[in-house]
Amino acid sequence: MRYARGGGLTDAERGKRERLRLQAVERFETGQKNAEVAAALRVSVRSAERWRRAWREHGEAGLLSKGSPGRSKLSKPQVTRLERKLERGPLAQGWADQRWTLARIRTLIGRLFHVSYTVEGAWQLLKRHGWSRQQPARRAIERDDEAVEVWKKETWPRVGVMRRSAGPGSSLRTRPGNR
Repeated sequence: MRYARGGGLTDAERGKRERLRLQAVERFETGQKNAEVAAALRVSVRSAERWRRAWREHGEAGLLSKGSPGRSKLSKPQVTRLERKLERGPLAQGWADQRWTLARIRTLIGRLFHVSYTVEGAWQLLKRHGWSRQQPARRAIERDDEAVEVWKKETWPRVGVMRRSAGPGSSLRTRPGNR
């Protein structure tokens, strides 16, 4: 379901929806049909069908609110443990280089806590706990900056670049010079 404000429901709105679903349960227990329940509670018939199925399969507990979808799946001690692992570096966790990527962090969370996060979810978790995104400087270890500067100042001007003439050109066949 999409929401106008670009997010989910507030706690108050979730509570209101939960009360509505529980009112539907009372009507299901009296034997009312989905269409009657939907009309009485001013919801779609499809919602009433979904609620009846959840009630049949899980009882009243199947219709209770599951809370904010943005809540963290990890407890504070788990986040602390994750941070210690991240500080030790990717090499200590079995990767071949020293770059933490969100995909690797997501994999690490799965290995440590058997919890599934999306790449975006892993990023949100890290941001909530004060981590920031950093881009490594992509330069070869063997790079000699002084030699590069000398080449740019001395060699490149001598090599120069063969430039095309500044005059207009045309590839049209109707021009006399192109026949």
